[in-house]
Amino acid sequence: MKLSEVKKYDLLINGQFVETEEKISVYDKFTGEIVAITAKATKDHVFEAVGVAESAFRRKEISPFQRYEILERSSRILAERKEEMALALVQEVGKTIKDARGEVDRAVQTLLLSAEEAKRIYGEVLPLSASPGSENRMCYTVRIPIGVIGAITPFNFPLNLAAHKVAPALAAGNTVVLKPASATPLSAFLLAEILTEAGLPPGHLNIITGSGSQMGDWLLEDKRIGKYTFTGSAEVGEYIKAKSGLRRVSLELGNNSPNIVHEDADIIEAAKLCALRGFSTAGQACISVQRIYVARPVLTLFLNELKTFTEGLIVGNPYDERTDIGPMINVKEATRVENWVREAVEQGAKLIAGGKREGAIFYPTILTDVKPEMKVVCQEVFGPVVTVIPYNDIDEAIDMANDTEYGLQAGIFTNNLNIAMKATQQLHMGGVIVNDTSTYRADLMPYGGVKNSGIGREGPRYAIEDMTELKVVVFNL
Repeated sequence: MKLSEVKKYDLLINGQFVETEEKISVYDKFTGEIVAITAKATKDHVFEAVGVAESAFRRKEISPFQRYEILERSSRILAERKEEMALALVQEVGKTIKDARGEVDRAVQTLLLSAEEAKRIYGEVLPLSASPGSENRMCYTVRIPIGVIGAITPFNFPLNLAAHKVAPALAAGNTVVLKPASATPLSAFLLAEILTEAGLPPGHLNIITGSGSQMGDWLLEDKRIGKYTFTGSAEVGEYIKAKSGLRRVSLELGNNSPNIVHEDADIIEAAKLCALRGFSTAGQACISVQRIYVARPVLTLFLNELKTFTEGLIVGNPYDERTDIGPMINVKEATRVENWVREAVEQGAKLIAGGKREGAIFYPTILTDVKPEMKVVCQEVFGPVVTVIPYNDIDEAIDMANDTEYGLQAGIFTNNLNIAMKATQQLHMGGVIVNDTSTYRADLMPYGGVKNSGIGREGPRYAIEDMTELKVVVFNL
């Protein structure tokens, strides 16, 4: 199933591939083999890409309906090339073929949703004549594109998160300079190829590759970029916000997702979902289940079921159709997670399952008897590790769930409507998922967090609002 040849990807600027002197190797995260060589941009390349994007924006080459057609067509092409794209994701990310196909399916929908939104970007008529002294005036608003969007995407969902930035930007009439993660650029180039095939003119999407810190600084220095959209760590997000000045930013950052299992819930189903959603993509998702708060009366049942489901997961070769969990992005990150788990155990935590590392593979791990100050609790593990913590009443569970610098999404399992409503009101999160885990996401919903989990919302309709300016028009009749 693997793609055997080593592919070459140069920078994409103005529809042309631009070679560079320095190169970056992209490795198969399971085999360790080099699967692609990508260009490493210089500051001049970044400057050129932004200039090309600005020129393309000023040309106003594609109407809203043409944007719809291009994005709708790209959605169909991606669906036709599903297996090719999924295999690229297995290679560059290490996610299982099952998870990779799921990401492609979601990206198909993200493109289609963005296409539909391209036809309904509208303003409103305001009753200005009702204001004293403005009886003869008429007012309406329109949404206009910002211009050049600087988009920086992470390694864990390199296709769908690129689609969530690129497609709404194009739908709104903007142009894009995209910087994918150095470890996972293949899907971004394939997406650009698909958009080009669908009719996107040159210059509307430009791709630069290279060091994240270097490229990020160069993009932030360029005042021609009107908005930055970034998914990644809270530390980098804070840096982008500080350096972006008065320009807009959308930041989708970290989390250490709390999930509450109340005693009246379907405990077996909750345990199954926490195992599946806590360890998929090797736990490398910002809404992966991490902290599980369980009512004391059902703690033993939940733990037993969670352990059974976890130990039943198949770990290993991501190309194998049966595999549930593949490698992490690299050995360094797997080693970090291993060290965090070991440190927690040394500090008194109890290892219920997992805790073993083989290269970049870290086995799904369950910890109990943890303390709030342990890294596996208070920080974002971003690996296949969950902690199980008992609580006495729902108020205590909500307080513990909120005791974090993050606030992206939370899950709660309960059959009590009053408890569910209380949790939705009191959990300080961007999203609360009832009777499913924090990991649930539909691509049309407004997705984003509070506190150190970010600013702004993704989801095509909501991203388009952030990628347009509201203009007021007044007529004196």
